[in-house]
Amino acid sequence: MISVGIDAGSATTKAVLVKDDSSIIQSIRPTEFDFVSAAEKAYEDVLGIVGIDRKEVDHVYSTGYGRNSIKFADGSISEITAHAKGVHHLYPDVEGIIDIGGQDSKVISVNNGKVTDFLMNDKCAAGTGKFVEYTARALEVPIEELAKMALASKSPAGISSMCTVFAESEVISLRAKGYSKEDIAAGLVESIARRVAVMARQIGLKRNVAFVGGVAKNAAIKASLEKELGISLYVLPEPQITGALGAALHGIN
Repeated sequence: MISVGIDAGSATTKAVLVKDDSSIIQSIRPTEFDFVSAAEKAYEDVLGIVGIDRKEVDHVYSTGYGRNSIKFADGSISEITAHAKGVHHLYPDVEGIIDIGGQDSKVISVNNGKVTDFLMNDKCAAGTGKFVEYTARALEVPIEELAKMALASKSPAGISSMCTVFAESEVISLRAKGYSKEDIAAGLVESIARRVAVMARQIGLKRNVAFVGGVAKNAAIKASLEKELGISLYVLPEPQITGALGAALHGIN
């Protein structure tokens, strides 16, 4: 059986092809303006890698921010369910998931791959990939450099604002006071970790917690979250694909 999951996120679109519940093929593309075009291209990517035609695919399921835009899909599932399925497939012992995506952040409690509780922040950019992007821009550094800079800090600056607009103003104010970019970056990382850790503690994530989503690639935020929660987080080899993988597995099951 061949099943494809497509995670139409606000920043990136991910496609995962699962063949006979074992072979996993993936593609990650920028979403840019058009959810449908990004989904079509990611879909074609995974089909092209294994050299099969659309008519050979048994199921296509979508998830993510733009999941309802993917009209060629057979159906859709929520991001919460998709991440739980995807992470459980790769990491069966998981009891909790922290997902920081481009537009929202989620903490999910799971038992044997089933969702038992969750919290989501989708009302503001605080603690999301968009917040990281804006603050990197305020520091005038590439987003890829932010983690390296934060980890080099010996004295993180205190950041109190969690609204993106006010945080950007606070960064400018700290720069005017002479704080180094490293210390400001570390302060921003700590502010994001504190915000997400509050959500994680609210639903009782204590062990076997996986960190997924694009922000999971930021080593400084991972380290700061681990310090806040007092646990080690498991980061999958490609933390961005768990939603698409879960959608593909939904098609098989």
